[in-house]
Amino acid sequence: MSLEIIVNANGCEDRLAILEKGVVRELFIDRKRERGIVGNIYKGKVIRVLPGMQVAFVDIGLEKAGFLHVGDIDTANKVMSSDSEKMKRIAERVGEDAPDEIEIRGSQSNLRIEDIIKKGDELLVQVTKDPLGTKGARITSYITLPGRYMVFMPTVSQVGVSRKIEDEKERRRLKDIMTELQPPGAGFIVRTVSAGHPWEDFIADINYLKRMWEDIRKKAEIAKAPALVLPDLDLSLRAIRDLFTREVDLMVIDSAEEYEKCASFADKYIPEIRDRIEMYNKPEPIFDAYGIEKEIEKALNKKVWLKCGGYLVIEQTEALTSIDVNTGKFVGKKNQEDTIVKTNLEAGREIVHQLQLRNLGGLIIIDFIDMDKKGNRAKVFNDLEDAFKDDRAKTNIMKISEFGLVEMTRERTRDSLSRILCQPCAHCEGRSVVKSVPTVAYEIFREIRRVSRTSGKDRLNVGASPDVANFIMSEEKDHLKELEQELKVSVSLRSDRNFHQEKYSIKPA
Repeated sequence: MSLEIIVNANGCEDRLAILEKGVVRELFIDRKRERGIVGNIYKGKVIRVLPGMQVAFVDIGLEKAGFLHVGDIDTANKVMSSDSEKMKRIAERVGEDAPDEIEIRGSQSNLRIEDIIKKGDELLVQVTKDPLGTKGARITSYITLPGRYMVFMPTVSQVGVSRKIEDEKERRRLKDIMTELQPPGAGFIVRTVSAGHPWEDFIADINYLKRMWEDIRKKAEIAKAPALVLPDLDLSLRAIRDLFTREVDLMVIDSAEEYEKCASFADKYIPEIRDRIEMYNKPEPIFDAYGIEKEIEKALNKKVWLKCGGYLVIEQTEALTSIDVNTGKFVGKKNQEDTIVKTNLEAGREIVHQLQLRNLGGLIIIDFIDMDKKGNRAKVFNDLEDAFKDDRAKTNIMKISEFGLVEMTRERTRDSLSRILCQPCAHCEGRSVVKSVPTVAYEIFREIRRVSRTSGKDRLNVGASPDVANFIMSEEKDHLKELEQELKVSVSLRSDRNFHQEKYSIKPA
């Protein structure tokens, strides 16, 4: 597997794409004004306990209270629970690094939330899922601190090894090493990237994580709830920590400031990857050069064409995502069943790609073209299941029904691409979407760079819709000034009511 990490950090948002053999596999967008909070640690205050649902709402200083389920409460200080039970809860959350050798010796199923916490209690909690739509953030009081080679569990005295490390001899070696290095009362989940590394590589990671936990405890003691105790790393540093595996050939960054930050982080914690981090200095925008910009545009469309001539129609709703497979222009060469099977096989691979690229999760219904033969249905299902093996999100897939339907679920960890980049369309009363005001504004900034470099002119006239123009002049006026200074160009911005929200013009004066 050949992977590249491409980072665009030259604007108001950081964008990161993972390319597999030149094809965009995943896309992450981190807007400085709307930064995700997964991994952040807060000191919160319980504002409501609902015994009937076995949940509590915790004020962590955000617009919406955090959502805390009874199963996500570390009861160590109130009701003694086994470390195995804690390990199970954490393993479910850690996901791909979850160990599979957990033995549950006890159960918290008999514990009631009203017996554990009450209104007014203060808790140290960590965000596991960003707020989605009308829902507040999902939180847990099982704190985990991810390092390069391991996940540190400050309150769980157990050691587990990622289930993705399949060699039993290597699993035993890693577990023996971590058990020897294990601090009293704490534990680790050894990450997949640790395979083959000597114990010396883990020392710096352990010392770093222990110092971080001590800092968190000290800050939490003096902080007044609600308060942010520790924010997670920003997008590019998280990518180095979590995504930079041995399969990654290169990480390319187009911002000198971001490059220096990542290089320093690698020098300090992961020196072996330092020579695989490069600075991008070409005049063409980095996402244009790697073909990522076009893929983003395609990922916002409902219709996706297949190479064979068939196509997918992807519809996202509040309840589920539906994907319809059609033969389209593909008529085949032999018979109808053969044509249908070939279309379904190609569609299955493309569906996995689109789910990853668009970050679609929750309940997903795939309507494959009906196949008469049971063996063909099994063939398409097995190929689909195989395509999901490299997906980092958890999936659960049901067999193809006689009607050609596949029901599946995919772990939802953050908003989908369309919900990040788009907003409900005012012109069609919410039946569809248009790009949001910030998205269009940031496109204008990128287009200013392109036109400035290709035209050679020092004055540009920009026309945009009133909402977009007002956003630039009020919320992003400082960035516009910085852009003018950097490019040595003067930008004249004009508000034009004749422009649709997504439309704009940039012309040399």
